[in-house]
Amino acid sequence: MTHSLNEIEAMSKRAARGAGLPWGLAEEAAKGTRWLSAFSFPGTEMLAGLLVLNDRLPAVDFSPTTLADHWSAPAGRMSPLIAGAAMSDCATHMEAGQVIEMENVSFPLLVVPFAGGAALRLGVPVSVSWEGARLTTDGQRLCVQGARTAILAPHAPQLSCAAPAEMTGQSEPVMRADVDPDAWEKLAGFAHRTYAPATESSRLLGAGAGLSDND
Repeated sequence: MTHSLNEIEAMSKRAARGAGLPWGLAEEAAKGTRWLSAFSFPGTEMLAGLLVLNDRLPAVDFSPTTLADHWSAPAGRMSPLIAGAAMSDCATHMEAGQVIEMENVSFPLLVVPFAGGAALRLGVPVSVSWEGARLTTDGQRLCVQGARTAILAPHAPQLSCAAPAEMTGQSEPVMRADVDPDAWEKLAGFAHRTYAPATESSRLLGAGAGLSDND
């Protein structure tokens, strides 16, 4: 099935919030999922997989313990959303020639949209590389190198971000994207957690005139 990018972003934000992410990070997750979907990648599948993996677990366990040298997380696996946001905040380090190295990143493709944001701020393309894959973006276009199986890997033992990088074979974003029904259902399940439970008064209001006795 297909969905508009606006629908994908809205569902992703609500799902990320339902999985326990703070609103700011949920918004970033939604923008990233939309960004990947616009380039015909299964952003919703990536996000759904991550939310299931880290469901209601403390975010600090999947956050970088230090932003110096190699980044790693206490749990032994790093959230690409938290790591990506930190990488974007440290973008000026790449401008100075530093390569940002991360260890054991879950669903590494989810880091790439944050590289897009970093590229727009730096004014130069940023590359994200892991075993068998290298994706480079200037924030508006994307260059993809590697087999699809490597690009969609659920785990990357090593991941690096660098700038400036060379753009070749660029692709342009689209306005609608194919969405895996199972992934959409998982996101909807997380999103449902954010809905307020029905109260007796709300049920009565919803019933309307059906409860009135006009005889």
